[in-house]
Amino acid sequence: MTLQGEQHKGVRPAPAQTQGFRLNHTMLRAKDPERSLAFYSQVFGMQVLRRLDFEEMQFSLYFLANLEASDQVPEDTQARTAWTFSQKGLLELTHNWGTEDQDDFAYHDGNAEPQGFGHICFSVPDLEAAQAWFDEHDVTFIKRADQGKMQGVIFVKDPDGYWIEVIQADLMAAMGD
Repeated sequence: MTLQGEQHKGVRPAPAQTQGFRLNHTMLRAKDPERSLAFYSQVFGMQVLRRLDFEEMQFSLYFLANLEASDQVPEDTQARTAWTFSQKGLLELTHNWGTEDQDDFAYHDGNAEPQGFGHICFSVPDLEAAQAWFDEHDVTFIKRADQGKMQGVIFVKDPDGYWIEVIQADLMAAMGD
């Protein structure tokens, strides 16, 4: 039998009505989409699957993914939109128009007081190589792999100050109890 998830207080069997539910994306707000798109595409290799503009409300949504060679992304805009909303693990950057022109404007990163949102996480095949890559691209580190109590985990910041955890899956096997 395949693992159906760990059991802890509060966990209940998944209702049949939730069959097919999946986490599609996490949204972060981006002050300057050009700067954020450059960061996520150059530093983390993500590509924009779809941009949706909402002129009346003056904001744009950018849906990003780390595509694999086997991914068959539709060319047709409507088909690609539907395909985008059927994927797992996407990043949505929301840009409220005009924020890029406000020098003193900043979003709360969730880690400053009062704390709330924590971070997103990328898994990489080689943590040491990723850390060197981040150094080459002047990425701001919160924590390097050899720092702190939790060795083998990196934390960096994106252009809006959001924390990004970076891990190597096989190094995580011995973590926790």
